[in-house]
This record gives sequence, structure tokens and C-alpha cells, in this order.
Amino acid sequence: MNRNVCMFRYLVLAVAVLSGCSSDKSAETKQAAPPPDKIVGKAQVGVESTGAQDAALNAGGPSVYVWEGTRRYRLFMKSAVEVTGGKQYVVEGYDAQKMIDALGDPDQGKNGYPLAASCEKVVRTAWPGLAFDVTDGHASVLRARIKRFPARPVFVVQKIRLATDADLPAGAAKKDDKAEDDAKEVPVPADKQKAQLIEGPSTLPAPLWAPAGETVKCKLIIGVDGKISELETGLQLCEYVPWAKYSYKPTVQGGKPVKVSTEVEVKFEPLK
Repeated sequence: MNRNVCMFRYLVLAVAVLSGCSSDKSAETKQAAPPPDKIVGKAQVGVESTGAQDAALNAGGPSVYVWEGTRRYRLFMKSAVEVTGGKQYVVEGYDAQKMIDALGDPDQGKNGYPLAASCEKVVRTAWPGLAFDVTDGHASVLRARIKRFPARPVFVVQKIRLATDADLPAGAAKKDDKAEDDAKEVPVPADKQKAQLIEGPSTLPAPLWAPAGETVKCKLIIGVDGKISELETGLQLCEYVPWAKYSYKPTVQGGKPVKVSTEVEVKFEPLK
């Protein structure tokens, strides 16, 4: 009898310990998963000829991008979604590069960027519950894409919908781009334009995929409002610069605001 009682107590204790471990692990998993990111911007569809791997980013459909200001995100969708180019969308999910950099890399990019384990983590976080082989396949597609274009962020989509006026920044829904389109464009030397800078970093830490760092000269267009409106370069490090943080004193000629074609120098400090 005593032996049976002891065994019963032991089993109860074991179950309690296992339950506690399971709860702790579940809590850690929930705590470890960052909240989803959200982007709101204009869709761009089928702008590049893609191979089988790139087509897998939209489950075999055309390439889909969303522009949020000067930042262009390539969407990675679990199942094909029909998106209309030129329309505004709200997209929820995870910025893969941001999550990968947050996870870190003990070798500071020396063994390649991104790590396979980091890509698997992104896929598991965005799309939990997938079979292992499906997760591995998505992670391989994600890694191949980022290795080719590390500065062009891939956004792993959980939800996507058409934006309403309430989703857009104040005044964006009614903005008239005609004045911007009709504005004259004038070239301005880099040193002269630098003097018009109101805010914006001149030095940035190098990304994991380019740990040595370097100084780059980025050709771009500054709009009539003094904000960067578009890049005119294919340099990866130029695409990595957070151009939304830059603003210049608007340029006026003959009493009218003009767009500026210029070059901006940005220094990337080596990773230590």
C-alpha cells in the first residue's frame, strides 16, 4: 500500500514538473516572438523577370513590391495573392532583414549573410505550424533571395489588404503629385547640396553583409519638399541608407520650387 502511495506521489510530481517545463517553454516561445511589423505603401507588380526561386516568393505568381516612402519591400507570401499595382496596401508580417540582424551573428557576417538558422527562425515566426520540409523550403528561398540582394528588404507576409484613407498618413490620400511631376529638375554639386542638409546621418554602422564598411556616393533626386524622392543608383549600400531620415532646405529657382539631382556621400563604419 505504502509503495503504491509513493508511486502515485512520484507520478503526480513528475507530471507537475513536466507541465511546469512545458508552460515555461511555451511562455519563452511566446515571449521570444517579436510583434509583427506593418508597412503601408503603394504596390508595384511584375517589375522584374524572375526565376523559379523568386517566383516562389509569391507562390508562383508575379513579383510584388510595396513602396513605403523610399524603401521598397519585396513581399514573400505563403500562398498566391492577387495585388493591383499602383494601389495602396496595408501589409502585416515580418521584415526579414530586420529580424535576422536582431537575432545577431557571432561571426559578424564572416561566414556569409544571412545564416540559414536565422532564415528558418523568420519563417517559423511568421508562419508557425508548417511541416518541417515546407519550412525548410521557404527558408531556402528566403536565404537565396537575401544573399543576392541583401539591401532590398524581404517582407514575410501574414496579412495583406487594401488601405483605406484612415491607414494613410495625414493628407496622403488627397495629395496632388502634379506639382512634383511638373517641377523642373536641376543638377546641384554634392558639396553645395550638403550645405542645405537639415538632418540626416553622414555616418552609419556597416551592415552584417558588408562588415568591412566603406564610403559610398549615392546619386538621388530630392523632391520639392526637400525629401529624398528617388534613388538613381544600384549600389546595395545606397539602398540600405535610411533616406526617410534625411531632409534638405527646399531649392527654389525663379520663385518656383525645383527638384534636385545630386550626389550624397555616406560613410559606413566597419563592424568591430
